[in-house]
Amino acid sequence: MIRGMNLLSLLFEEPLFFLVIVAALVFTLSIHEFFHAWVAKLLGDRTAEREGRLTLNPLAHLDPFGFLMILVAGFGYAKPVPYNPYNLKYPVWGPALIAAAGPGSNLIFGFLFAFLYGIALPTLGASNLLVAAFWFLGRINFALMIFNLIPLPPLDGSKALLSALASPKYQYARLWLETQGPFLLLGLIVLDAVLGLGVFSWISTISNWLFNLVS
Repeated sequence: MIRGMNLLSLLFEEPLFFLVIVAALVFTLSIHEFFHAWVAKLLGDRTAEREGRLTLNPLAHLDPFGFLMILVAGFGYAKPVPYNPYNLKYPVWGPALIAAAGPGSNLIFGFLFAFLYGIALPTLGASNLLVAAFWFLGRINFALMIFNLIPLPPLDGSKALLSALASPKYQYARLWLETQGPFLLLGLIVLDAVLGLGVFSWISTISNWLFNLVS
């Protein structure tokens, strides 16, 4: 899942920059989901591979409605990568490792594109589309990583928390998190969008800090 700004308005204001942003989003979401599938295979489950998800082809990963929501509403999602936890080498922590692969890939590419931005900016200038692409790719990868580490389902961060609650004595806490967590997350997103509470403003603060640290 990814959250951001209303991007569709750029289509008429800055059409070339809009195309750069769309391409960057498609790339980032595809990389994120590919790494989920890749780590699942490494851990012994080939479900994602059999369903055609072990690929960088965006068509395998993008959810049309979820991607449209990103452009229109500022938050959305890609297709979740399927896996069978009973096939994993580590049944308890395997799901957490698969989940961590997505944000981990975003961290790596965030640093990469921030570094490339720092190199390209002095030579090409801020108005260059390649520089703009590096700028957005760096920031969106960091933002996607941070947002997905929030420990609420269906975000990746919830898998580590659910693994930590695997003991039977935590079954009620786990059940509450699995059933109510998505509604809590959705409620926070809607309240933030409607009331402008700045619930997720810390994500931009941290992602900008990481980007500036490297670039």
